[in-house]
This record gives sequence, structure tokens and C-alpha cells, in this order.
Amino acid sequence: MTDEARPSAGTAAEEAASRSGDRRWLVLNPTSGTADHIDDVRRLATERGYRIEETEGPGHADELAQDAVAEDVDRLAVAGGDGTLNEVVRGLDRANGLDSVTLGVVPTGTANIFATNVGITGIEHGFEMLDRGERRDIDVGVAGDTPFVMSCIAGLPADASVATSGELKERFGSLAFVIAGLQEVASFDGLDIELTAVSQGEETTWQGEALSALVGNIRRFTKKGGQANVEDGLLEVVIIEQMPPSDIIEEGIAHRLFGQDTEHVVHVRASQLEIDSQSGEPIDFSLDGELSSHERLVLHTRPHALTVCVGPEYDPDPAYE
Repeated sequence: MTDEARPSAGTAAEEAASRSGDRRWLVLNPTSGTADHIDDVRRLATERGYRIEETEGPGHADELAQDAVAEDVDRLAVAGGDGTLNEVVRGLDRANGLDSVTLGVVPTGTANIFATNVGITGIEHGFEMLDRGERRDIDVGVAGDTPFVMSCIAGLPADASVATSGELKERFGSLAFVIAGLQEVASFDGLDIELTAVSQGEETTWQGEALSALVGNIRRFTKKGGQANVEDGLLEVVIIEQMPPSDIIEEGIAHRLFGQDTEHVVHVRASQLEIDSQSGEPIDFSLDGELSSHERLVLHTRPHALTVCVGPEYDPDPAYE
């Protein structure tokens, strides 16, 4: 695959051929978000000839994605939140199928970070872009041997994402993550880490006490947040240095969990990255919302590894605001 824009779906004959033989699948998470989307998603999917596969619990989307590769599916829609999308990407990777399908997101989750950053604005829009939207080949991040499409986060936001309960999400939506973050501030001890980033043969090292280490593939954590360049083969790396809880609130955690630059921010870009615990204790990492623990974690990118449907507002190289 190349990083060139793919054309939209082809002729009517090609569309009919694509619909035959169950080559269009929809992985549907019936419990994502407010769980009131099922009827609309099923109707739109049926109208377009999708075979609907409903998840039954954690990990099932991973299995369904592997099944889709085995069945030679060429268009795979994911109706769920960012966690469901992450499971699907992991399943495609396990089945060596990242380059064999076109992936489209139908946002029905709480935050829908991936959908927002690729210009998908709602359920119907997601299906429309699967039919006629532009295709782009985007980077996939890899932490250890686990792929991720959005971010790998260590520190306070990772703890906050784990602490955000389903009940809190249901009551407050995306604000729930900010509320959980504030609740975690007082009890968080910080990270004692060494971080080594490599880009174009140049190495950058940072060592010390950090509140967070934020690694974005399609996520940007400084300035006004938003989208990183997900087609440049680089990870956006931000270190938030340790600071008193009062400074955390003053510098913007209550507004957007580090959505603006502050004096405590260190920012680099890297094609390869290593994060080491200096305390001897494992560090909790959130990979697209899935928790794992490591004393040492090596990350890199697979440039242009996944074909996705994007909306007209998607910009592969957005400027900092």
C-alpha cells in the first residue's frame, strides 16, 4: 500500500460484487455508549448489505476480526467505541490481515476519539464514508508486540481511564474522564522513568519524575489537542513533568487533561521509543484504553499499515493551532 489517497467506492457493478459473498461485515458492540444505537445501526447496515456480527463481551471483537480475515472480508465496519476499534485492530493484526481490509468506524461509543480525528461525525456518516469516502493508509503504533491506533499512555491519564466506570461514563459522557482524572490526582505518586526517543537517526533522552508519558499515533496532547499526523511514520511524544496537584489544576487538567502547552511539558516526535521504569516497579500503560504493565516498553510505528475510510474534514497533516 502507499500513502496516496484511495479513490471512493467504484462502479455499481463493483458495489454489487462487494455485497455478494458476505464480503462486507459489521462488528457491532451493542453495549457501547448509551446503547441506544442498535436499531439504527442494524437498519443502515442491512440496507447496505452488511453481514452483522454482534459482540458478546470483552475480547469478542478481536475474534470476529480474525474471522473476517479468514472469510476474505474486504470492507469491515466497526460500530462501537474506541475500545471496540482497538480490539478489531488487534484481531486483524493477529490474523495478518491489517493490509487486507478497508476499515470504517461507525461511532457509537462515549468519546469516539478515533472517529473524530478521521472526520467521521455520526452513525449514518460512518456508513456513507464506507460507501463513498476517501481511503487513506494510516500508521499503526506498536507497543511491545501489541498494535494501537490512537495512543499509549502512562501515568495519571492511564490511571484515570481505568478508574472511569461505566456508570460515570453513562452519567457524564466524555466529561467522565476528566472527573476521574481529578479524583486520581491526590493519590498519584508519579513516574520515575527514562525515555529514549529516536527520529531520523537522532536520539533524545529524558530522565526524571513525570506525571505522565503520552504517546500519540492519531492523538495530539499539546496545544489544543486534536489530531496528530497519522501518516508521517512518527509518534507524538509528550512528557508531563511531576508537579504539585494545585499546579496540575491550574495548568489545565480540569479543562482538557493536558490539552495545552505548559512550562512542565516536554515534546518530541519519534519513530522508535523506549520507556524504562527507574524504580524497579512496573508501569501501567493504557493502549487505546486497554491496561498493561511493563518495567520496560519499546514502541515503534508501522507506517501506512491500515486502510481506513475518512470524512471530508480529515487532514493528514494538521497544523498546530
